[in-house]
Amino acid sequence: MNITDVRVRKINTEGKMKAVVSITIDECFVVHDIKIIEGNNGRFIAMPSRKVGEGDFRDIAHPIQSETRQQLQDIIFEAYEESLREDQPEVIVEADEEICEDDDDDDDEE
Repeated sequence: MNITDVRVRKINTEGKMKAVVSITIDECFVVHDIKIIEGNNGRFIAMPSRKVGEGDFRDIAHPIQSETRQQLQDIIFEAYEESLREDQPEVIVEADEEICEDDDDDDDEE
């Protein structure tokens, strides 16, 4: 699975949310509304979620493996840092970063 495009929209507020990101996977699937949050223990990403009850939120989409989440976070942070350097409200970063390698590739050779 490859992240082929990252779009960063910076938030111009003093709050904890710094940007909203959209990623494109394999040039055919988009995930919108990934948030970059500056928390008390550092920066992290919050996957798109919806409210379910009193103050509870549930992710709509999220990585299953912690390694995949870390790779995704690294790609998003890299694009965010580039957006800060370019000083633009929205930055589109062409990417070709593979995450979540498919271990079943060996099965295709049989």
